[in-house]
Amino acid sequence: MESSAAAAPGAPVAIDRTAPGAKGLKTNAIGYVSNVVIGVASTAPAYSLATTLGFIVIVPGLGTHAPAVLIVAFIPMLFIAAAYRYLNLADPDAGTSFAWGTRAMGPQMGWINGWAIFLADVIVMASLADIASTYTFSLVGWTSAQNSTTAIIIGSIVWIALMTWICYRGIELSAHLQTALLCIECLILGIFSVVALINTYNGLHGSFKPQFDWFNPFGLSATAFTGGILLAIFIYWGWDSGVAVNEESEDAAQGPGKAAVLSTVLLVLIYVLVATAAQADAGPHFLGQNSADVLSAMGKRVFGGGILDKLLLFSVLTSASASTQTTILPTARTTISMASWGALPKVFARVHPRYKTPSVSTLAMGGISIIWTVALLLSSTPGNILGDSITGLGFSILFYYGLTGLACVIYYRHELLKSWRRFLLVGVVPFAGFGGMTYVFVKSFITVSKAGNNYSPPLLGIQLPIVIGIGGLLLGVVFLAAQWAFMPQFFRRRPETANPAILDEQFAAHVAK
Repeated sequence: MESSAAAAPGAPVAIDRTAPGAKGLKTNAIGYVSNVVIGVASTAPAYSLATTLGFIVIVPGLGTHAPAVLIVAFIPMLFIAAAYRYLNLADPDAGTSFAWGTRAMGPQMGWINGWAIFLADVIVMASLADIASTYTFSLVGWTSAQNSTTAIIIGSIVWIALMTWICYRGIELSAHLQTALLCIECLILGIFSVVALINTYNGLHGSFKPQFDWFNPFGLSATAFTGGILLAIFIYWGWDSGVAVNEESEDAAQGPGKAAVLSTVLLVLIYVLVATAAQADAGPHFLGQNSADVLSAMGKRVFGGGILDKLLLFSVLTSASASTQTTILPTARTTISMASWGALPKVFARVHPRYKTPSVSTLAMGGISIIWTVALLLSSTPGNILGDSITGLGFSILFYYGLTGLACVIYYRHELLKSWRRFLLVGVVPFAGFGGMTYVFVKSFITVSKAGNNYSPPLLGIQLPIVIGIGGLLLGVVFLAAQWAFMPQFFRRRPETANPAILDEQFAAHVAK
């Protein structure tokens, strides 16, 4: 499917449906449902709500509008998911944003997109493993271990090693485990929401009933709205993992892209339901007071302790552990794709002869994640640095999501004016997603640049989230230059445009239906 390096700029490429599987990954191993499950599980809904909802409601001026902010934050994610859908039609490559960025905007932009995916996934692993370890000790009532840095580090290493092993053993095992964990997580969150709303309508805990105004973003000031969006957009990140396993999926060109769109829709339903129920039962003040771990505090309030309270804690544990696994999956597939294209050393393209998984890439991701996690947890203020690292990784997320939206417009630019449907769905929507991500990127930079908006003191006069996020992206430019010097063939590739037949087939099928 790859065109030669000597192809003329802007030359269309033929549709090659045999490309998936060319890397040696196991084809047709998982179906559409597994794509959706991996996409939803990667966002870690329970973990994301537990660690983010409280911070959203305490944004000055936001008040009871958390559900509205969650709805608005979903819109640019949906637009970027549409870009994934149409780019995956043209090239169901496991490298996703790397491969598509390379085709549309050239090898340099493609390479830095791949680096941004790798960077974000490694950074978040420390927080996920820390939560999984902490909640494990909390569930069994091992308080001394829960408060011990050494125990937390050991637990984090065990969780990363376990999930790396599962990813190494095969995509089917990973998908089956994800399905089980996500079903448990969603069931418990559903029970929590129902009981919390019943408490509300029974007048318990001084709660109050949901109002239409909670879902109306137009009643917010620009400052409050922006502050809430900066936090809310992070909890949607991860749905693209379901697309990263496209080469191992049935109907590789169509299924994963459709699953990406459905994943974002399911996520907004989960987030708005749980946020509404929690706010109705307890109110913003209580959520803000327990912002470090909303669901743990809400479990005691809603269920009064007992088995259901334990199950809610278990849902956060399964959420963090599932996301640990599904963070390893897309990163390993990004690096195997980059190595297959000649953008990284060939060793990263190795596939296990029996399990048909990216062997070296998977093990490397697990090893690097362990090193990063141990380093952060051994720091003098691990909680503060973990918090700033989460803020910092947002720059990588916004970067590669935004450029993927732009890549869709550039790649299909010759096809956009052939019908209003193409112009809207393949042009306007992805470009609006790019615009939204760019806006949040700039606002995030302005916000975290100011003293007092971060957990840790500046490093050499630079706020730590910028050191981690922007500094990490700039480090990628250094590595890009090194790869360019040692592996120049990849960087001689020319940008491409989409074959007209791709959208002709897609929209002809739509009209026929």
